[in-house]
Amino acid sequence: MKPLTDSDFTAAQEPFDLFRQWFADATASEPNDPNAMALATVDPEGMPDVRMVLMKGYDEQGFVFYTNTGSAKGTQLLASRKAAIVFHWKSLHRQVRVRGPIEQVSDAEADAYFQSRPRDSRIGAWASQQSRPLESRFALEKAVAVNAAKYAVGTVPRPPHWTGFRIMPVAIEFWHDRPFRLHDRITFSRAEPNGDWTRHRLYP
Repeated sequence: MKPLTDSDFTAAQEPFDLFRQWFADATASEPNDPNAMALATVDPEGMPDVRMVLMKGYDEQGFVFYTNTGSAKGTQLLASRKAAIVFHWKSLHRQVRVRGPIEQVSDAEADAYFQSRPRDSRIGAWASQQSRPLESRFALEKAVAVNAAKYAVGTVPRPPHWTGFRIMPVAIEFWHDRPFRLHDRITFSRAEPNGDWTRHRLYP
């Protein structure tokens, strides 16, 4: 793993090629879930909330993950339409921060990803009232059994409350650990999604 250099900074005209390189490095080096990311949202009172989720796709339009729209993160995302994520790859001593508005993925995109999941995970999406109070583990197991029987034959359709969100970045920062806490930080920013990027090196 080599540190970022001035030539790396000069060569990176936009952030997605650099992210693609870093994500490939993380996929090769991280023992578990290189696509894990911390997702930060805010509730209606402005109280921040954060949890780990899995990125399920990315391209120049943004970073995609899936959830129950009735969950805490789902309701907060629909209310604020903004989010931030952080990837931290401990094996590489690197992290990437992303901020921006969000949009829901298309029904076709959500359907395609849902059908790629293991069947038991698709059943679980029907059984779980995510983030809401659960009286007992037995109640959850009963809900799983009921839905497993309901969809015992044929395709398990995507629940209407389950979909994907895309974070459309207006800021992406690449951070690389260096000795004596003199870290490398490069940030890309733009006024709105699909705008032109500007880049800056930041003090540690």
